[in-house]
Amino acid sequence: MASRADAVGKPIQSRYDKSFNHACCQMKTPQDLKSIGLKATLPRLKILNLFENSDERHLTAEDVYKLLLNDGMEIGLATIYRVLTQFEQAGLLIRHHFESGKAVFELDHGDHHDHLVCIQCGHVEEFYDEEIERRQSRIAEERGFSIQEHSLHLYADCLRPDCDNKKQTGD
Repeated sequence: MASRADAVGKPIQSRYDKSFNHACCQMKTPQDLKSIGLKATLPRLKILNLFENSDERHLTAEDVYKLLLNDGMEIGLATIYRVLTQFEQAGLLIRHHFESGKAVFELDHGDHHDHLVCIQCGHVEEFYDEEIERRQSRIAEERGFSIQEHSLHLYADCLRPDCDNKKQTGD
């Protein structure tokens, strides 16, 4: 199997490679941020803490901004975007572009999962289905491919009448 490389020839590790070192799984102290080349500033620490402790795993920059404001932290939206991009480049966060048009971030814990996205409100649910994974691999192999990475985003309408995330229609 040929390995992939970045623009300077450094091998790129797949998130599905069992030996891949997931940076977010080891971020416990300010020194840990420094070890990946990031200064341990208050905004970075607060944003990382927010992702590690939030009930919601998928957050936009605006979500982060609102949550920090609610916590009494006044950090500019431009700073939040910059920190999120730095965290993505450092391997702490994964950026998704779902149908909402806004970038959504989640901690990269290294576990593979797929996403179910509500097209009404943008709510995201994670799932893993072994049968889907087997079928994707089989389809690729039948066509002469070996999957290195993949992502699956299913866009759907929520059918639950009591959905907290559903937009009110006024009916």
